[in-house]
Amino acid sequence: MDSHLLTVILLGIVEGLTEFLPVSSTGHLILASELLGYNAAEWATFNVIIQLGAILAVVVLYWRTFWNVATGLLARDGGSWRFVGILLLAFLPSAVIGLALHSKIEEMLGAPKIVAVALIVGGIAILVIERMLSSFRYHAVDRIPFSHALGIGFIQCLAMIPGVSRSGATIMGALSMGVDRRTAAEFSFFLAIPTMLGATTLEMVKNRHELTSGAVNWADVGVGFVVSFVVAIIVIKLFVGWVSRRGFASFAWYRIAAGTAALIWLLAR
Repeated sequence: MDSHLLTVILLGIVEGLTEFLPVSSTGHLILASELLGYNAAEWATFNVIIQLGAILAVVVLYWRTFWNVATGLLARDGGSWRFVGILLLAFLPSAVIGLALHSKIEEMLGAPKIVAVALIVGGIAILVIERMLSSFRYHAVDRIPFSHALGIGFIQCLAMIPGVSRSGATIMGALSMGVDRRTAAEFSFFLAIPTMLGATTLEMVKNRHELTSGAVNWADVGVGFVVSFVVAIIVIKLFVGWVSRRGFASFAWYRIAAGTAALIWLLAR
């Protein structure tokens, strides 16, 4: 297997493993570029587009939920309309702020030290929030108040700093507002769909020429897409069961360990 194809497969695995875990897929992809020694700039568009493979995994695993919501919208069911409204409200802050700060966000993508520090700080934040949890008031996505959904959306924007983790910010924001662990995780999955679709569309429009003339082409994207999809299917199934029983502390300790190791390595180079 040549080194280029191996990089494609490895990045697909990293994306599928980390997209829905509170450990930052973007941060891991940035650190992977430093560790493996490939040109991160050439793979930036690839890394964003293969996120759609992970998003498709959510659609496949939760197709009944989406089908019920779609049929409920046609039947003018209040719960279905509320479900969509909650997701749109939570998505709105990242859409507005992401567009406004797009160039600043891209600058941070080339700073692996920011990723390492964010991993550590995020891990500590998860431990603090987990320790503060007492009781949960909301046990279904469509029961989350609109004001809380908007608040979670603003908290999600912290993930524009690479290493913070979109899923981590969303889940911790939901937990701090009284959403139970399983529902918080599933809400993060559902919110990923409009968020990642928006980010991918923007990246494809902006860098469409790179996929036809650059070092990374559509065939590479296809392989990465399939790999991230398969891996994400497995991860989502295991993740929901794990956090329902054991919480998020193990991911926090992983973040702290990985961030510390990465920071030491980056400073010692």
